[in-house]
Amino acid sequence: MWSYKSTSGHLAGADLTGYKVEATDGSIGKVDKHSDEVGDAYLVVDTGVWIFGKEVLLPASTVTRVVPEDQKIFVDRTKEEIRSAPAFHREKHLGDPGYREELGMYYGPPFGGRPF
Repeated sequence: MWSYKSTSGHLAGADLTGYKVEATDGSIGKVDKHSDEVGDAYLVVDTGVWIFGKEVLLPASTVTRVVPEDQKIFVDRTKEEIRSAPAFHREKHLGDPGYREELGMYYGPPFGGRPF
């Protein structure tokens, strides 16, 4: 879950900051922060006015395609799935295993057991 799919087109070390993020049903915001760390890769997306300035953390496994020429990242979740994700806690996301477990339950296959 915390790694990019080999088919995503993501190149390790590429700076994705500022890339637009597209859900399956439209734009959700821009990458504010990201990690390429093996087994701990993710995107922090600033949703802007779409969810009133909320940031969301997306595990790298949600990325289906990276298009550097267009500075776009496509993910395999809908806007509603992303809107309903556990709240992003900037201070907790790196050091709190419980938070990572909560995200894993939500985003994990098949979508944490949720009927999507």
